[in-house]
Amino acid sequence: MRDVSDATAISDYWGRDSLGQVILDALAASGKNLDRLTIDDLAPLDQFHGGGKGTTVRLARLAGLSPGTRVLDVGGGLGGPARTLAVEFGCHVTVVDLTESYVQAAQMLTAQLGLGDRVTHRIGNALDLPFDDGMFDVVWTQNSGMNIADKPRLYAGFHRVLRSGGVLALQEPMAGPVQPPIFPVMWAQDIATSFLHPPEEMRRLIEAAGFRARLWDDITAETAGPGAAVPVHSIQSLVMGDALAAITRTGRRNREEGRIVMVQAVFDRP
Repeated sequence: MRDVSDATAISDYWGRDSLGQVILDALAASGKNLDRLTIDDLAPLDQFHGGGKGTTVRLARLAGLSPGTRVLDVGGGLGGPARTLAVEFGCHVTVVDLTESYVQAAQMLTAQLGLGDRVTHRIGNALDLPFDDGMFDVVWTQNSGMNIADKPRLYAGFHRVLRSGGVLALQEPMAGPVQPPIFPVMWAQDIATSFLHPPEEMRRLIEAAGFRARLWDDITAETAGPGAAVPVHSIQSLVMGDALAAITRTGRRNREEGRIVMVQAVFDRP
């Protein structure tokens, strides 16, 4: 029952009605031609993680993605990273996310860009991935594990759906040397639904699932995060609304005081 209640709480926190249309309306209001949208036009509104599209491209290059790579994006939300991997790296991407309104919005945006043959979206739980063993070349996840308590089960599932010789590419907020974090943060109002571990503990958890670390980078200084000024037409503003001001203040403190750090890492699956 814990998994079910956790999944419901996460979906309730993130869910927003008609989000796809809200994003398209925001793009139109900012002067974009909806019939000629590009992934760069969408980036402020579909890259919902620290550092935006720049960190997506950075991680893709570190992971060595290439045309034809079969990628599973876990917790891929609105699909910004997936569409970037398809357009700029030639990947075929399957996105799974727990929140129905995000999946619906992602499908709308992917169709708007004509990328339905390269990017697919489906509702699914990261702790119970609905895919066969060894189905993917890469498991990709950016800022999607913060609400998940059972991290050993999470990474065991990643290992299962990857082929031998596959790659895990991740970006994740982690607990800094000063604790506890100050709330609210972008993904949680309080500690009840935020599950961060220190970097060294996270690395051990992932390696215990059968992965071998290839690269581990602290990119805290390179990511804007929730402590930076947020444009009016941004996904943070659209989703968080009036709560964003407090999240921005605490985000800045968490980063400056060393309470939360951001890591990108690449692991091999032997």
